[in-house]
Amino acid sequence: MLPVLITLGVVVVAAAVTALVLSAGGSDEPPAPGSPEELALGEEVFVDSCQTCHGEGAQGGLAGPPLVHEMYQDLEDDDIRTAVRQGKAQENWEYAPMPPVPGIEAHEVEAVIAYVRSQQSEAWGEEP
Repeated sequence: MLPVLITLGVVVVAAAVTALVLSAGGSDEPPAPGSPEELALGEEVFVDSCQTCHGEGAQGGLAGPPLVHEMYQDLEDDDIRTAVRQGKAQENWEYAPMPPVPGIEAHEVEAVIAYVRSQQSEAWGEEP
């Protein structure tokens, strides 16, 4: 009887761990480009790492310019990648220089770009 109880206990623990992993997302794979999951991740990382300066919805803040301003219509994705990795000197605005943003993984930068692009499209009345 004891081996059956031990086996049953192991099965219950394994099921609980599986449920916990699945409820927490369970995957280290980055979300697919353009997916709702990528936009959600981009918003989450933006809120945590960018919003303090660039404001809610990239509308601008006390320390950073509004990324939805028409001035940024020609901004390339590589410009954003470089600014995140290396920082950006102040230009065009009366804001402080942007410091590099450490600790953001490449797929998170891509998600932030997707999120910013969605905010720009919304602000400019374009299809995302």
